[in-house]
Amino acid sequence: MAYVVAATVPVVLLELTIDDSTVRLIPLLILLPAFPAVVGTVRQTAYAVGWVLIVITAVLLYRPLPASYDYGIVMLLAVVLGVLCVVSCHWRIRRERELTRVRSTAVALQRQMLRPLPILTDRVIVDGVYLPVEADRLVGGDVYEAVASPHGTRLLFGDVQGKGLPAIGAAFAVLSAFREAAPREPTLTALVDYLEQAVVRHNAFAQQTGEPERFVTALILSIDTSTQTQAVNCGHPPPHLLKAGPVAPVPLGDPGVPLGLADLVSEPRTVAWFPFPPDATLISCSDGVTEARNATGAFYPLAERLEALAHISSWRVANYLAEDLSRHTAGEHRDDITALVVRRTALNSDFTRAPDPAWRHPL
Repeated sequence: MAYVVAATVPVVLLELTIDDSTVRLIPLLILLPAFPAVVGTVRQTAYAVGWVLIVITAVLLYRPLPASYDYGIVMLLAVVLGVLCVVSCHWRIRRERELTRVRSTAVALQRQMLRPLPILTDRVIVDGVYLPVEADRLVGGDVYEAVASPHGTRLLFGDVQGKGLPAIGAAFAVLSAFREAAPREPTLTALVDYLEQAVVRHNAFAQQTGEPERFVTALILSIDTSTQTQAVNCGHPPPHLLKAGPVAPVPLGDPGVPLGLADLVSEPRTVAWFPFPPDATLISCSDGVTEARNATGAFYPLAERLEALAHISSWRVANYLAEDLSRHTAGEHRDDITALVVRRTALNSDFTRAPDPAWRHPL
């Protein structure tokens, strides 16, 4: 209301100082209630309409229009537009409340699908940055999960073919299968076979409903008390190990085919082993990071950036990567961005402390 009152002052002063009777500015005030109708409440809009009617009436009584019917036209327009502004404000607020309820429901459903970071188990803590390409979504094509089992903590880092809402169905199928089978399957290859079957079943259902079939690149890890970690790579970018010395991708051999495409090859998926000491940090990034390009078409130099970030806290690495990637692409993200940090928890009690949430991008 202070802005509405302030906006009327210059119009009234100009109206009273102009000597030409053919130039009248006071009718312009009938448009003023449109502004609180866009950003304010119904009561504020009604107060603005009442204020405008009072000001127009007072000014026109002090300085009448040349014809009496002009006064009636101005007042009629002021009343009609004022009523329209109040009604439109009411419908705007009603629509905003409905959208808020819908979004709250969607947020709750998406949170049940993909857990917020950090994730803590008896072996590891997983934290990092997860930024879907669609800013108003909390879940995209990238997936992650950590499940404690009698055989150690099983980790899943995946990327569904495609992005946005169309990829969520396949993502949910993989996550559900992983959560069900990770505590049960004794070997990592059996777990991967179960995930393969889940994607195949999802594609069969998608074919019946007319949806496109999708594959899922995935990296599945098993971390126990040993310093050696098991990994099965299904076409996912290899992780990087940060410790004393140069930063390099973890040597996992040739990547296997993505989940959902096992029938295209005759060789079974195999388990690779790599050292993961207690003082090391594992960084897993999706192809939204490794394949990001700048305006000239140059890929994001992930290994070079990780080398430059070796001196900072491991919990801040993902946050710095996201900020640096945004600068590299000038803020134009064409795919979901996921950068996850994995540290052991069992051998150092300091690892069990959750990092400062300010170090992560909010979802």
